[in-house]
Amino acid sequence: MNILCEVAGVSRSGYYRWLGKADESSKDHPDYLKIKEVFDQGKGKYGWRNIKMKLPEMNHKKIQRIMRKYELVAKVRRKNPYKMIMKKNLEHRTFPNKLQREFSQIIPFKVFCTDITYIPLNHHFAYLSVIKDIASGEVVGWNLSLCLEMTLVMETIKNIKLDSYENIMIHSDQGFHYTNPKYIKVVKELKMTQSMSGKGNCIDNAPIESFFGHMKDELEYRSCESFNELRLKIEEYMQYYNHERKQWTRNRMTPVEYRDHLLAQVEG
Repeated sequence: MNILCEVAGVSRSGYYRWLGKADESSKDHPDYLKIKEVFDQGKGKYGWRNIKMKLPEMNHKKIQRIMRKYELVAKVRRKNPYKMIMKKNLEHRTFPNKLQREFSQIIPFKVFCTDITYIPLNHHFAYLSVIKDIASGEVVGWNLSLCLEMTLVMETIKNIKLDSYENIMIHSDQGFHYTNPKYIKVVKELKMTQSMSGKGNCIDNAPIESFFGHMKDELEYRSCESFNELRLKIEEYMQYYNHERKQWTRNRMTPVEYRDHLLAQVEG
């Protein structure tokens, strides 16, 4: 034995270890054949649990060990992309219409309405997100973008610049942005209350629709040749709308003047 080990270039202890493993492999082989037969019947999709149910007399740890040893790896079922999309959509939430078309608000910074409109720009579109105070008519936040990503509405909220948002109702339609978990989270963290129009019912959000209509009638946006030029014109219009454009239904005051008028009444 020593001569053979010397010729083979292995130690005597190493030879016996190899012999033990070879003996163990020969002992495993009959069980491997049983497991392999069940594994093949399952078209390579059976894990150790399924094989254990088919071979109840065999220890489950032994099944696991032999499967690892002979690399009998079950095919993992691929996730259905359609189901993943559906699951993602289920994360979006709608909220009841708490505003109920009560547009005659008399306390500023209590009820806001918001929406997105598109503006043609060089054979493409720019997207304008606006938040309006229903009581005063003041535009309290807006944002312009060349894309419809979530940052469009998130930045609009950031642009409001209030000391506190607590208990303010913000009303919108059931669009993708407003049912998105990211938007819902931000609104909740600000302690605002979400309200939504009925599906496909733009009358439920009439104040913001009215604003967009007036803006597109009065704003010379068609002559804009760049995004920056359009942004500048919208910025000028927002300033004009809030501070200069008097409204008949608001005692012929501008939105900012009417806001101060209403706040004085509340404080008085």
